[in-house]
Amino acid sequence: MKVLHLSTHDTNGGAARAAYRLHKGLQDIGLNSQMLVQEKSSSDQTVIAPKIRLFQGVAKTKLTFETLPLKLYPERSNSTFFSQWLPDRVVPQVTKINPDIINLHWISGAFMQIESIAKLRQPLVWTLHDMWVFTGGCHVARDCQRYTQSCGSCPQLNSSSDWDLSRWVYKRKARAWSKFNFTKLTLIAPSNWIGECAQSSSLFKNSRVEVIPHGLNTHTYRPLNQQSVREIFKLPQDKKLILFGALQATSDRNKGFHLLQPALQKLSKTKWKDNTELVIFGASEPENPPDLGFKTHYLGHFYDDTSLASIYSAADVMLVPSLQESFGQTASESLACGTPVIAFNATGLKDIVLHQECGYLAKPYDIDDLVRGIIWVLENPQRYEKLSSHARERAKEEFNLELQARRYWNLFKELVN
Repeated sequence: MKVLHLSTHDTNGGAARAAYRLHKGLQDIGLNSQMLVQEKSSSDQTVIAPKIRLFQGVAKTKLTFETLPLKLYPERSNSTFFSQWLPDRVVPQVTKINPDIINLHWISGAFMQIESIAKLRQPLVWTLHDMWVFTGGCHVARDCQRYTQSCGSCPQLNSSSDWDLSRWVYKRKARAWSKFNFTKLTLIAPSNWIGECAQSSSLFKNSRVEVIPHGLNTHTYRPLNQQSVREIFKLPQDKKLILFGALQATSDRNKGFHLLQPALQKLSKTKWKDNTELVIFGASEPENPPDLGFKTHYLGHFYDDTSLASIYSAADVMLVPSLQESFGQTASESLACGTPVIAFNATGLKDIVLHQECGYLAKPYDIDDLVRGIIWVLENPQRYEKLSSHARERAKEEFNLELQARRYWNLFKELVN
């Protein structure tokens, strides 16, 4: 069976890394798997991307033009919003590769026009890395439920018009998606929450949705000697280390930094002030660092799995205070390294963290309970050892890459046949 994954990137960003991991996992169990991407960061020969610099430059120029419609909304929020209106060359490339089945991933950023997606004739599996697939253009809907109807009056565009950009994008999707052979289209939700959102949407309310969590290599993501990895990163050996990280960790509001900051400031007023420090990855130290209550180590950006496993192993607890996550890979990665996770009991993260078994699920979005969770995880050494052990076992049993790949393979065989 010949599988083709379509993704804007191969390894740059959480969704891309999830797609690439699945691609490698399918290869490991014997499938002929390839990726077609707009921007390639790896040296993997099974990842196909434009080789001519001219085409690479065109892709970046397209991204500039893609955002032009947003200029009609100068008061919009800074959240990600794509209308995918520019033409592309993806369908001819797919035709040339001639796969048996196509797995769509995160395809925003001017990679594929909405209308091009409907021209794909192979059976389709679409992995929901966020909400864009069934909204009028936003990737994180927050409290908005307009995607259950027909979008319009978009709060992220700060629009009061029913016929705004989000309605236009929604209508284009409705026309395009109506051309799908829905017996050969399956949405893959990495969590129950994102699956329920898709089924409540007006675009996919009658579609098949399967829940398959993202996988990772639990041989790479494993507990490492804490003393050694702290020495590598020049982190203190005699402190409790709280870890926080994501792409654009401190600037992406959805990652919850605005909730993390007051929680840490409250924690710093307790006895934990003197023996605790904070570690942040996914962001460099700003020129004017915010007051987080604790001495903070900014480690910058890391893209390889070995370094990330070392960072998780160096910490005592991982904080993932996101508002919405379709899954939450930093949480599963941390668990695989034996580091308990604290998150809010909401969206995709509640599928990963078992409350008081491998971490703590705080009340959404209660800062005081977030503080209670940090203290609860760290205060009892015997309990901490059990949390750490359960974290590792949960990752091995539920989020290992081979399990994910075989679940996809079974679905692929069903759809192709």
